[in-house]
Amino acid sequence: MSTKVKPLGDNVLVKTLTPETKTASGIYIPESAATEKSAQGEVIAIGDSEKITVQKGQTVMFKKYGGEEITIDNEDYVMVKAEDLIAIVE
Repeated sequence: MSTKVKPLGDNVLVKTLTPETKTASGIYIPESAATEKSAQGEVIAIGDSEKITVQKGQTVMFKKYGGEEITIDNEDYVMVKAEDLIAIVE
């Protein structure tokens, strides 16, 4: 990301990951089924709040409709509140 964006407060900038469209056994997942799950993404930048427990580079799960979709340099991101983060994916 060439543009520097620093989230404020308890906001986290997340680059969304595209969900898999096919299972390991070769079954295709319909788009409607994939969009009903919580979303996943990579943490790009974090705010300065002490409430934030994630770090840059971690993969996280967040509420599907919990963030604000934004575009920076033709890339899609989601600005998510720390309270809308569900889990860290390891």
